[in-house]
Order: sequence, then structure tokens, then C-alpha cells
Amino acid sequence: MPRRPPPDADPPLLVACALGIERFALRGGDRGEKVGGAGPRLVTLRTGMGPQAAERALTKALGEGAVTARSPVVASGFCAGLVPGMQPGDVVVAEATRGHEPGAPDVRCRDNGPLLQALRQRGLRVHSGLLRGSDHVVRGAERAELHAAGAVAVDMESAATLRTAMRAGSRPVAAVRVVVDAPEHELVRIGTVRGGISAFRVLRSVLPVFYEWHRSLLLPRR
Repeated sequence: MPRRPPPDADPPLLVACALGIERFALRGGDRGEKVGGAGPRLVTLRTGMGPQAAERALTKALGEGAVTARSPVVASGFCAGLVPGMQPGDVVVAEATRGHEPGAPDVRCRDNGPLLQALRQRGLRVHSGLLRGSDHVVRGAERAELHAAGAVAVDMESAATLRTAMRAGSRPVAAVRVVVDAPEHELVRIGTVRGGISAFRVLRSVLPVFYEWHRSLLLPRR
């Protein structure tokens, strides 16, 4: 059984990702390690691929008490960029996520300002906009169609993760994804080409930003 945080403790931050390589890039969080020796606990959750797997895994994690009803949730990992000119290693911070189902509602990411600022201060190329969900790998013409409909990137788990998190209770949510392939840089396998390696290195570098964001959420509101 997951260790339940004390009732008076600051709510842990939950970072959800689909793949083992993504969790490895975000390594250390699931052991409760802290950046700089201080700050709230972080829990990483590997959900498995696809929206249904993400929903099941997050529902289970929230129900088992590894995090609290107030815990912020970040969906992270890799994504496919949709905007011409995007490069592997670019970062996408969602303004909203939307599932692949017809008529799926948007989940707004209302607290992402500090994330955008911190990532840009690190010299990363950051894009912000609608992050679309899919239940399959998106290629070619479908990628162009999603961009024409207003999305900047697509992945399979973020929309389901944030929708499930908000269904369990109002909380800060965010989706921060690293572009692993883009219109001019489509990949076949993550990690076997230069673009995949670039994306992996950038994903490793964003964990301290999640801690900074989490700490900012705990500060008194003015």
C-alpha cells in the first residue's frame, strides 16, 4: 500500500507519465527526493500508454492515498509537435488539454504562468497552447489536421490524466511535454535517433521546474 502523507503535510505533487524511459528521465521523484534539500514530496506515476491506461492508473493512485485530495497533478513526458518549425527538445506547456472523443471538454491549466517563466529562464524553446489527446500515434495528414483545428501538440495521456485529476477534486493541474518528433522530424523509435536523445535530455532537466512550481502554489495568495 502507498504511504499516506500526514493529514497536516503539504500535498505531494503527482507527476504522471506513460513510458519507462519518461519515468527514468524524471527519476528520483518516486522515492520522495527533494531538489536542493528542501521542498514538498513528489510522486511519479507510470500510467502505461493510452488514455484508458492513464485514467485507470490515476484513479487508482488517487484512491490509494499516495497523494492527497489537494495534490497538484502534472502530466509529463514526450509529445508530437504539430507546429511547423518545432524541433525535438522543444517544450510544450498546455493552456488546456482536450481529449480525442467527439465533443470532449477542455481542461484549463490556469496555474501554468510560473512554469512558462521558469522554463524560458532556462533557455528552453517553449510553446503554449492547446494540447490534444489521441488514442493512437499521430502521423502525416492527421498531424496537419489537428494543427489546423488549433492544437500545438498531441499525446495520448495528458487529456485523460488531467480530466481524471479534476474529476476527483478541484486542484492545480498542468501538462508539460517535450517534443520528440515534429512535422519535419518524424521519428520511428524514441532513443535510436538524435531527436529522441535531445528530448530525453530536456525532459531530465525540467524536474526542478516542477518543484519550483509546486512551491509557488503553496505560497500565500496576495
